[in-house]
Amino acid sequence: MSIAYIILGLLLLVLGGEFLVRSSVGLSFKLNISKMVIGMTVVSFATSAPELLVSLQAAMDGSPAIAINNVIGSNIANIGLVLGITAIIGPIVVSKDFYKLNWPVMMIFSLLLYYFLKNDEVLTRTEGLTLFLGLIVFLIVLIKSAKDEDEDDNDEVDDKLATVGYGKILGWLAIGGVALYFGSEFLVDGAKTLAKSVGVSEGVISITMIAIGTSVPELAASVIAAVKGEKAISLGNLIGSNIFNIASVLGLTSLVKEIPITEPQILSRDIFWMLAFAFVILPLVFVPKKFILSRIKGLILFLAYGTFIYLVSFV
Repeated sequence: MSIAYIILGLLLLVLGGEFLVRSSVGLSFKLNISKMVIGMTVVSFATSAPELLVSLQAAMDGSPAIAINNVIGSNIANIGLVLGITAIIGPIVVSKDFYKLNWPVMMIFSLLLYYFLKNDEVLTRTEGLTLFLGLIVFLIVLIKSAKDEDEDDNDEVDDKLATVGYGKILGWLAIGGVALYFGSEFLVDGAKTLAKSVGVSEGVISITMIAIGTSVPELAASVIAAVKGEKAISLGNLIGSNIFNIASVLGLTSLVKEIPITEPQILSRDIFWMLAFAFVILPLVFVPKKFILSRIKGLILFLAYGTFIYLVSFV
């Protein structure tokens, strides 16, 4: 029954995330917000909603390991699984913003999260507020630096949503909110039951099964876009998603309820995998061919992710 709960929860999260993105983008058009700003703020936050709801639900249910490892596992999956598979399908051109802004900021947030957790083994409200305020500063800098770019280049924003009426937008918002709420409930309950029944920790379940599940929307969209040959994904977008996961998901969750470390492997193993995947894309982007993530590099990321899943699940 726990497997059925998990599957149902994942399906509802995917459905809820999709409707939330539609309603958010549609409303942003109504408010005359530019496509560039929509793509970098509204869409990014909306696609982090499944992780946010799962982490909030887990923290409130007394399962902090799920709340933390959901984010750590999602960040690993975004790079190893999503980026790896997408690059295997077709090489990805990397913009110079990667090393000028996006990658350094992702590493800063990742190291800051490690410091906060290692310091006292709890993510406090003050630390969560620091992460969230850091995100706001990053977004301000990002928007200012992108002003000179052609905002029509943002392929992730569907122009058709500009003509949608308020009634449909509110309907999508309601469907998305209800689906995300019940999806997070089913997923957390199913994960906790499954962990107990098979004798593994909640941390293992959350960093593998739940993390992959909450990354399904990004994976599906990336694969479809890559198959169609569309420029609907970039390394910068996935790095941005990782920043949002740390700063908004864990930041906001810890503001609601402080998140303690309850499983030692989170600090002794899991977070080091996240840091390693975050760091390794820097040399991959520059060696041997600069600013190209080739199929070979994608395969390296995918195999590394497979190794990670095997080690945390069976060793």
